[in-house]
Amino acid sequence: MNQTNVLRGVPGILTEDEVAQSAQYLAHLQGASGQIPWFIGGHCDPWNHVECAMALTVSGHVEAALAAYDWLARHQLGDGSWFNYYVGERVKDARLDTNVCAYVATGVYHFLVATDDVDATRRHWPMVERAMDFVVRWQRGDGAITWSLDARGRPEPDALLTGSSSIYHSLRCAVALAERLDVHRPAWELAAGCLGHSLAHHSSAFAPKDEFAMDWYYPVLAGALSGEDARARLADGWDQFVLEGHGVRCVSSNDWVTAAETAEAVLTLDAVGQGARALELFAHTSRHRLADGSYFTGIAYPERLTFPGGETTSYTAAAVLLAVDALSQSSPAAGLFRHGALSDTLDWPEPGCALERTP
Repeated sequence: MNQTNVLRGVPGILTEDEVAQSAQYLAHLQGASGQIPWFIGGHCDPWNHVECAMALTVSGHVEAALAAYDWLARHQLGDGSWFNYYVGERVKDARLDTNVCAYVATGVYHFLVATDDVDATRRHWPMVERAMDFVVRWQRGDGAITWSLDARGRPEPDALLTGSSSIYHSLRCAVALAERLDVHRPAWELAAGCLGHSLAHHSSAFAPKDEFAMDWYYPVLAGALSGEDARARLADGWDQFVLEGHGVRCVSSNDWVTAAETAEAVLTLDAVGQGARALELFAHTSRHRLADGSYFTGIAYPERLTFPGGETTSYTAAAVLLAVDALSQSSPAAGLFRHGALSDTLDWPEPGCALERTP
C-alpha cells in the first residue's frame, strides 16, 4: 500500500503541526471497534463516520481509516443499509437514510484515489455494491431518491435536495470505483443521469428546505450544477448564508455559524475554481479551533456563544481537514469534489419531461 501524503498547512491560517494535531484529535476519538462517534460517549452516524475516515486517510492515519471501513462492513444490514445512529454497539435510531448509506461509495473511492491500495479497496467493494443497490432501489420515477425508511421499514415520501445531491456524487464515485476495479454497473450510471437531471432542472421534486445552507451549496459541491449555473447559485445565496467576517450560517434565519458548513462551502468554492474566495472563507474556521486541535460545532453571533454549548464534533474537524487537503493539494484525492474530477453523467429526463433530452 502506498502511504498517502500527509496534509500540509494552509499558509497564514493553519500550520502543518496544527493540521497534524487536528488529525490526531480525530484519531483519538475512534474506538477500538473502529467506530468514530461525534464525541466521546456520543452517537455515530455512518455518513459522518465516512467523512471522518476520509479525513484520516489524507492525514496519514490510513490504518485508522481502514478500521473505520471495517466497522461499517461488520454493521451493514442484509439489504445493504445501515441504521441512522449507533451508540457503541447499540442502535439509537433505526431509520434507514439513503444518503447516509450511499456515502460509503464516496469514502471508499476517495481511499483508493488517495492511497492507490487496490487490494484493500477490492475487499470493501461488496459493501459498496450492496449499499448502492439499496439506494438505487428507492429512486422515484422523477429521478429523485426517497430520503429514508422509518424504523418499521416504511418509505417516507419526500426527497431532500441536500441528500439527493450527495447521493448523486456518491453514485458517480461508485461508477468510477467499479470501472477502476474492472466491473461495470450501468444501472448506477442511469440512476445518476436521472438524479442529476432532476437536481439540475426540477427543484419542485424536493421538499423545500431553502433556509438550510446545505441546500444552497450542495447541488454545486456534488456537481449537479456546474459552470455558470453553479456560479450563479453561489452568488445568489451568498448574502443569505454567509455572515461576513465569520463564516457560513447553518440556517439563514439566525446568525449561528457552523464550522462544518463553512468548510464544506470552502470545498464548494474550490470545486468551481474560486480558490481565493475559498481561502478567505476558510480563515474564519480558526475562530472555532481549540488548543487540542478540535473545533467547536457552532458559534452564535453577536453573543459569540458556542452552540451547542461547548460542543466539539468529529465531523467538524473532519470537514476542516478535507478543506485543508483541497486548499493545500496535499493528497492525490484533494480534488475529488472538483468539477471534472469525475466523469459527467448523461442528462436523462424522466418520462414526459418537457425539457429536450441532451446527448
